[in-house]
Formats: sequence, structure tokens, C-alpha cells
Amino acid sequence: MLFAHMIARLMARVGLVTPDQRAWAWYDWANSVYFTTVITAVFPSFFATYAARGLEPAQATARFGLITTVSVAIIAIISPVLGAIADYSGAKKRFLAIFMVIGVTSCAAMALIGEGDIGLASALFFIGNIGVSGSLVFYDSLLPHVAAPRDTDRVSSAGYAMGYLSGGVLLLINLAWILQPAAFGFADTVSAIKASFLAVALWWAAFSIPLFRGVAEPAPDRSIGGGPAIAVAFGRLARTFREIRLYRNAFLLFIAMLLYQDGIQTVIRMSSVFGAEVGIDQNAQIAAFVMVQFVGIPCAVLFGALGARIGTKKCIFIAIGVYILAAGLAYFMTSAVHFFLLAFLVALVLGGSQALSRALFARLIPHDRTSEFFAFYAVSERFATVFGPALFTISVLVTGSSRSAIIAIIGLFVAGAFVLSLVDEEAGARAALS
Repeated sequence: MLFAHMIARLMARVGLVTPDQRAWAWYDWANSVYFTTVITAVFPSFFATYAARGLEPAQATARFGLITTVSVAIIAIISPVLGAIADYSGAKKRFLAIFMVIGVTSCAAMALIGEGDIGLASALFFIGNIGVSGSLVFYDSLLPHVAAPRDTDRVSSAGYAMGYLSGGVLLLINLAWILQPAAFGFADTVSAIKASFLAVALWWAAFSIPLFRGVAEPAPDRSIGGGPAIAVAFGRLARTFREIRLYRNAFLLFIAMLLYQDGIQTVIRMSSVFGAEVGIDQNAQIAAFVMVQFVGIPCAVLFGALGARIGTKKCIFIAIGVYILAAGLAYFMTSAVHFFLLAFLVALVLGGSQALSRALFARLIPHDRTSEFFAFYAVSERFATVFGPALFTISVLVTGSSRSAIIAIIGLFVAGAFVLSLVDEEAGARAALS
């Protein structure tokens, strides 16, 4: 009880003041380990060197990019309909639970992948991507229900900071297992890697519990009328498209995020497999990703505070500038030192840019339709995750190298910054409340 009280006080100090804000943020802690261990640090190299044994490195990169592209495209397509259904029926937490269980189950099953078993590895990574991406649609949609508009920067950033800490802690444990498997009772490195996938699944499931117990399900929105949920969902989406002119700034932010999130998601998802392609050792990669997690903790919190002081948009512009610098470095990357420097630059702005984008979008949308609008927010993130890996895949197939895609990624950051400059925060917030 005393320990729980200490944790609550610590969370309050970083911006999670109310019990429901703390319960909500625990899901950042829960799901972030999937992104760090599975999507970013361990599984890509495991896929390329173990599951895809026998394929050329460039072919493994292309296969990995294709799986990512198709899986997140599916979520991008179906999430607006599911979001509208969740708003209408009051089922945000139910949908979150369904996708969370899908993700957790597929992650645990990754321990069954054998050498050269690229079919099973591809299927499980495909399903896991759908699970985690789908759950985040409904998790993000709960933010406006636990934080007032003036608090969204702080609460969103604190959630990302918790995610960084969580991902870093488990990744350190996983790294210890992988580097010294015998010391922890594992037969070899592969056994340790598979155990890390099981650990992620258990961690994700266990730390999801506070959200389901501590965050109330928002009341359903029946403003469009009655009828079957699926029919009402399509009616709501039609209304959203008709009324988008009333939320011009939310729409502009959506377009901006579609562009700059493309670059961000490509950096997150393809850095490890790209690093393997240019010869960066897996242990060096994992160490760099651990550094990202712990550098990202204070940076995410500081970005939340800086957003409140100088404005959310300005902070996002700063982040985009750092990403452009990192992408330029990636083009010339040839050594582990370059990889660590790139990772450090990304760590400075990764959590802050995503947290502030989420917070800004929450202020620009009507609060009675958050799942529906955050489903469109998810479209920007998911299609960003589609276009970037697709660009890498095409580049590999056409040129035999991923470097040429980096120039296009820089262009996406620049275009995203331009559209972001057109967003009027104050006008958008007033429209959302009207």
C-alpha cells in the first residue's frame, strides 16, 4: 500500500494528477514494451538473421517492410468505422481489450518461431501489428476524457515518458538475457530472445489492468439516432466528412501528421532492419535502443512543459528539424558510432513530438466523438507507417539499397512542417468546443 502511494505521488509529480489520468497512462507503460522489444530492437534482427535464414539481407528487409505495410494499412482502413461504432455504442474499452488480447497472444506465440520459419514469423508479426495499432486507436481516444484541454500536453507527455521508462527497463532485462544467456538459465541466445517475447506479452497484459479498472467508459453518443451500430457508424463517418469544414484546423493537422509521421514511423520501424543491412551489430543496435528509452524519458516530460510555455506547434517544429538532421546522418551511416548518434538525436524528440501531436489533436476535436476522430488520427499514423516502409521496400527492390529512400523522407518532414504552419491552434480549439 505504501509502495502504491509512493508510485502515485511520483506519477503526480510528472503530470498525472488524478487517479484516472494515472490509470490511463499505465497503458503507455504496458504497450510500449512491444514497440521497443518487438517492433524496434530485437524482433527485426531476429527476423532477418534467424526466421529469414537463407534469404539475402535486402530480401529480408523487403519482406519485413511489406508485412509492416499491409498490417498497418488494414488498421488504417478499418479504424474509422470501428471508432465510430465505439463512440455510438460506448465500447472504447471493449475494443481496446479485443485488440490488446490479439497483440498479446501473437507476441507470446513468437516464442514458437523456428529457424527459417519465415511463414510463422511473418504471420505473427502481422497479427501483432494489428493488435497493438488497433488498441492505440481506442487508448488515444480516451485522452480527452481524462484530461481537460489545458492539461492534454502534460498528461500525454507524461504517458509517453512512462512508456519510455517501461520499454527501457524491460529492454535492459532482455539485453542481459541475450548477452549472457547461460547466466540466466537459457540454453543459448535464441532461447533468450524467444523468452523476451514471452516477457513482453506478460508485461503488456499485466500492466493493462489499471486502465480497465480505473478509467470509466465514456457515455455513448447517440446524436445521429438509433439503428444497427454498423449502419450508424457509416452515417457518422459521412457526417464527419460533411462537417470537416467546421474543424478545418484538425483536418490540416491530420494532413501535416500524415506527412511528418510518415518520416517518424519509418525511423522507428525500419532503423533496426536498415542498420542490419549496412552491417550494424545486433548488440550495438539493442544498446542504442536502450539509450533511446532512457534519454527519451526526461525529454518527453520536458517537451510537455516546453509546449505549455512556448506553444505546442513550435515544439513540433523543433522536433521536425531534429528529425531532418537525423535523416541526413542516416544517409551517410556506415558505423555503430553513426547509429548511436542517430539514435541520440531521435531520442531527444521522439516521445515529445508524438505526445504533443496527440495532445494538440485532442484539443481540436469535439469531445463527444473522440473515438471517431482519433480513428482518423490513427489513419495519419498508420498510413504514415504504410508509406515509409513501402518506400523502403520499393527502394530495395529497385536499387538494391535503402539509402535513396532517405531523401524522400526528408521531403516528407519538410512538407509536414509547411502544412503544420497553417494550423491555427486557438481557432481550432474554439471550433471543437462550439
